[in-house]
Amino acid sequence: MDALSDRVKHLTKPLDDRPDTPLQVHAQYTRLEILAAFGIGEGAKVAPWQTGVYSAKDAKAELAAFTLDKTSGRFSPTTRYRDYAISPELVHWESQSVVREASATGQRYQRHEAQNWSIMLFARESVDGRAFTFLGPATYVSHTGEMPMQITWRLKHRLPGDLFAAYAAAVA
Repeated sequence: MDALSDRVKHLTKPLDDRPDTPLQVHAQYTRLEILAAFGIGEGAKVAPWQTGVYSAKDAKAELAAFTLDKTSGRFSPTTRYRDYAISPELVHWESQSVVREASATGQRYQRHEAQNWSIMLFARESVDGRAFTFLGPATYVSHTGEMPMQITWRLKHRLPGDLFAAYAAAVA
């Protein structure tokens, strides 16, 4: 443990609202690990997760994994969403380009608490990083526009200072 202690970047926290989900807030996970944590995929068969959002219907959780720096990689003009930290508690996130405010997905984002759905945010700084940092559960604050919807989420767990600085700098 002493040899590995210098590799710890952040103190992690258990996901209290979902004790059956083995994730730690502010720890890093690959897409496959995230899916497995929410019970998705049977045996060797893994569910495809090609886009930034996966609706884990059985878990009633929306899993949003996004890359902050979209200057490198294969991001088309329609997928260069502006995702960034507004403050240690607030994140600006853009939905997929086809999501309308009145659509089922748009309504789920806005009314997720009333519909008993969880929004789980995962972020990475660039495509060079395979793993995403689990930002934890988030709640809807507001949005503007549609196609994509520009949503402000409130994080249940504040971002550590270094993550906030890096994630806020994504739009600088």
